[in-house]
Amino acid sequence: MARQGTIVFFDLETTGLRVASCHIAQLAASCENTIFNDYILPRIPFDHGATEVNGLTVSYGQLLLHGEPVRTVPLHSSLQSFIEYLGRFPGPVLLAAHNSRRYDGIVLKRVLEMCSLFEQFKKVVSGFVDTLPLSRKLHPQLDCFKQQHLVHYFLGGKYNAHNAVEDAKQLEELFNYWNPDNDVISEFTDWFYALK
Repeated sequence: MARQGTIVFFDLETTGLRVASCHIAQLAASCENTIFNDYILPRIPFDHGATEVNGLTVSYGQLLLHGEPVRTVPLHSSLQSFIEYLGRFPGPVLLAAHNSRRYDGIVLKRVLEMCSLFEQFKKVVSGFVDTLPLSRKLHPQLDCFKQQHLVHYFLGGKYNAHNAVEDAKQLEELFNYWNPDNDVISEFTDWFYALK
């Protein structure tokens, strides 16, 4: 199916579930085998539940993934690199995430605004696609719409869920398997030009 522009799939791992205050610890994206992945040292502690899910902790000023140190970059640098990564794709670029409207898109937008980068971001990205309600529309017969369940149901596999790179790659694979048409995609897209 022909689409105008590019859909890039992204995911965040954060310090908790509070969209107004959590910090990003991992920002990753996938599009046509081109991966973006940065770890960011958060400035607030992880909620216990977040660490149980994503395996990330901070010890003595070092970000650890399952107890092993990972290289981090400053938040502002990561966001600038992310915008540059997105700018390499034919536009308009849409960013897709599972539960974007209630979590990933809101957190990313808040942090971009906090770093005074949202206007620059909007020059390369035209909106967010939420694959959670999209999956409900495409497959109403299902009783569970968690990404991990959808991957198992449609793709028959298991993966390292709650690692932002793996989540983004698997979401891209799911989306390509579903192959929704442009009208359905548009129905679950929050366009930036409509935000006033």
